[in-house]
Amino acid sequence: MRVLLFTILALVGCALGDEVPTEENVLVLSKANFESVLSSNDFILVEFYAPWCGHCKSLAPEYAKAATKLLEEESPIKLAKVDATQEQDLAESYGVRGYPTLKFFKKGNPIDYTGGRQADDIVAWLKKKTGPPAIEVTSAEQAKELASANNVVVFGFFSDKETEKAKAFLSVAGLIDDQIFAVVSDEKVIKELEAEDDEVVLFKNFEEPRVKYTGEKFDEDLFKTWVFVQSMPVIVEFSHETASKIFGGQIKYHLLLFLSKKNGDFEKYLEELKPVCKNYRDKIMCVAIDTDEDDHQRILEFFGMKKDEVPSARLIALEQDMAKYKPASNELNANAIEEFIQSFFDGKLKQHLLSEDLPEDWAAKPVKVLVATNFDEVVFDANKKVLVEFYAPWCGHCKQLVPIYDKLGAHFEKDEDVVIAKIDATANELEHTKITSFPTIKLYTKDNQVRDYNGERTLAALTKFVETDGVEAEPTPSVSEYDEDDDVPARDEL
Repeated sequence: MRVLLFTILALVGCALGDEVPTEENVLVLSKANFESVLSSNDFILVEFYAPWCGHCKSLAPEYAKAATKLLEEESPIKLAKVDATQEQDLAESYGVRGYPTLKFFKKGNPIDYTGGRQADDIVAWLKKKTGPPAIEVTSAEQAKELASANNVVVFGFFSDKETEKAKAFLSVAGLIDDQIFAVVSDEKVIKELEAEDDEVVLFKNFEEPRVKYTGEKFDEDLFKTWVFVQSMPVIVEFSHETASKIFGGQIKYHLLLFLSKKNGDFEKYLEELKPVCKNYRDKIMCVAIDTDEDDHQRILEFFGMKKDEVPSARLIALEQDMAKYKPASNELNANAIEEFIQSFFDGKLKQHLLSEDLPEDWAAKPVKVLVATNFDEVVFDANKKVLVEFYAPWCGHCKQLVPIYDKLGAHFEKDEDVVIAKIDATANELEHTKITSFPTIKLYTKDNQVRDYNGERTLAALTKFVETDGVEAEPTPSVSEYDEDDDVPARDEL
């Protein structure tokens, strides 16, 4: 009733022009009211969005849910949004370069939002930024209400908050922005909650409702990892909302399960695989990807997979330059997946490197076509110097370079000492060379030197670079490597 009354009052005020307009309890800001809203609210999270942005559309319901939850709690924290396509000057003044961009204003001072994109994550992050690291719980009823209102709450039961373990608990609580921590000091309340003094228990509204921390020592790093692992499902479904946690969390090895919901793969495989994933969850995160989703096609492309290979599994090591590993078969039973995971940790697996088939006419044109299988043979020929463009088919700058690069190939076509070549770096991977931006141009000289080209993308500059063995080239202008319309995948969008 209280929320309904607040909403009605807000709508009436909006109609009269006395209040800031709202949509689903989210304040709607513009240049005209932005400063006044900031000055009248100590804590406000602002989303700069574009109406056409898919990620913004995915965030919208969770953002509104978070705003409503804070309103119900009569929190001083407000959520607001700005249509950056309509308020370009305002967005520019806060350095907005992509959508959505979220900024948290604490008494007018902006900081970047670094939390998740689900309602509970947003609320937890905001409460951490505006309150103590852990909520003081003084009754069993308060504890139960807190636990039921949030998917995850980490409780520390300490009658003495000055112990080393209690101090470490509060220290970690202050470091984790997207999780709610609570501390209980009253011995009577500790007993009522069926806990023990000096104990840490994670309460959650899914899977195991209570998980006790059982580490031999209370190491802050180990505890932080434990909180992350236990606050996630045993098998996490990939989505825009979970992507930031998956890629930004403490677990850097991921088992990706490529499944089709339409074909019933989730029901067929996940229950059998949960025990295996649970056994390894401290070291590897299991992620289920619905390949029926159009937004997930880029993930298939990243792994060089086709739809007819689904259902299947892959393993990726984030801190090994996104190294990929492929199982010997597409079997998804528990034994096969456990053997695959254990073989990886035993060091028995080789990286799975993508390679296209070598075209029969790869050398027919002035610009030679390389794939992973013929790269070393062509590029490391001691009798030639080889210029290679690493490109992506969807890259706008790569497309612009094509006519210039073709002319460069024609210019050196009759020079037996020079090879001008190109390779699709999205479909071909090399163990010795990792490409992070497109186009990347490298010159491989006869004396085994590799020189990166950073000059202007003109025929004259490229020609001079090749002729001088990469010693001379004009400096490149200071411009962004990607235009706004270039479809560059971020790690959490793979």
